[in-house]
Amino acid sequence: MTLRSSATCVVALVASLAVVAGCSGVGNAGSTGGYVSGDGTVTIVDPGDREPAPTLTGTDLDGEPLSTDDYAGQVLVINVWGSWCPPCRAEAPVLKELSESYADSNPDEVQFLGVLNRTKPAAAKAFNDKVGITYPSFTDEGGSLELRFVDTLPSQAIPTTWVIDQQGRVAARLLDEVSAATLGGIVDDVLAEG
Repeated sequence: MTLRSSATCVVALVASLAVVAGCSGVGNAGSTGGYVSGDGTVTIVDPGDREPAPTLTGTDLDGEPLSTDDYAGQVLVINVWGSWCPPCRAEAPVLKELSESYADSNPDEVQFLGVLNRTKPAAAKAFNDKVGITYPSFTDEGGSLELRFVDTLPSQAIPTTWVIDQQGRVAARLLDEVSAATLGGIVDDVLAEG
């Protein structure tokens, strides 16, 4: 092997390693603990530009049937989460507080739903019991439910939260941990649209 071909091999090897490292998601900006975290981006879609949300059908943490169709006509707040995810754990009290507030002030108008990611149902139930979350979550071990949003506003991070309007259209997507003020403001705006 000549010196020139050795140098070419080294350059090719370094380039290959850079590509593999770039695809790993670990250690890159915006990622922690082997998953891609969000950057806090909030995307709000004008009513005239909204696309239909996918119908999510599956089972809840107890193995009972669950479908977004059961809540037709309501504003849905759909949150992709996992008990292993630090920002998911941090936002859980906010989601609990908001879900209870809307259940009190707007019964049958707003429904919160979780989409469990990479967590066994037993661990998720234990976490929800500890935090006091009572709204249902879909089990989604393989991520197939969150992938159903690929044609509207896809999930790009854990956690991701979507707000679905009363007509069943994707009105907003929040990437990363939500605040009560931001999520509550979006839900209130969507409710006001009627």
